[in-house]
Parts: sequence; C-alpha cells; structure tokens
Amino acid sequence: MFNRIRQRTAGQAGFTLIEIMVVVVILGILAAMVAPKILSRPDQAKVTVARSDIETVAQALELFRLDNGFYPSMDQGLEALIEKPSSPPEARNWNPEGYLKKVPVDPWGNPYLYLQPGNHGKYDLFSHGANGREGGEGLDADIGNWDL
Repeated sequence: MFNRIRQRTAGQAGFTLIEIMVVVVILGILAAMVAPKILSRPDQAKVTVARSDIETVAQALELFRLDNGFYPSMDQGLEALIEKPSSPPEARNWNPEGYLKKVPVDPWGNPYLYLQPGNHGKYDLFSHGANGREGGEGLDADIGNWDL
C-alpha cells in the first residue's frame, strides 16, 4: 500500500524536482551574467543624479533672476532660493514660496558649489564629483552647469 508509485493523471499538474532544479540553475546563470553589469552602475547613477540636481537648481536660479533681475550674489548663495536674502542686493520680487524646498547636496554628500559671476558663464553651479576635489577624470570629474 505505501510502496505504490503515484502516476500523474490528465487532471493533475506539478513540477518534478529535476524540473525545478533546472529552472534554478538557469536563473543562477542569468543572475551571474547580469548582476556585474547592474552592480557596476551605482557610480554612474550618482553622476546622473548630480546632473539632474544641477539642472533643477539652475532652473530655480533662472526663476530667481526673472523675478528679481539678478542672480543671487556669492554672499546670498544658494540659500537665496529657499529664504529671502537679507544681504544686498535686495530681492524685491522674491517669491514668498521660495524657489526650492531645500538646497540639495551632491550624491557624495558634499554641497553644490556656486560662483557668481562664473568662470563658464553668468554663474557656475557644480560638484567636484566622487573625489570631492577640483578636476579629475571619469567619476572624479567636475560636473557643472556648463556641461548640460
């Protein structure tokens, strides 16, 4: 009675242990091929985030200029996009809601740098990249509004 082997009938469905093991091996091979490509991308994603942040802050700077006729001074800095600046020049038409909710930091935890007037245009807004130092190549390269 206990030694009987059950045979599948037309109405029964299921997978054998061998079928499940074959699927697991195939998934393992696929993961081994795909994982290194995905895991090598976080640093590139940080560069993309930095560029996106710079574009967002640059748009806020343009709105500030449209409302007030000038970009925030170096003394006012990027904080002028959050709170009405108290130092000159006076921002007479400053938007009471502000231009940003907060000044972002770059993906490596450093503040974005702002120069006005800039070396590359009306202003420079940039990050020193992964190494946090001026210059560099690859992931350590400076990322600025002049690259957008």
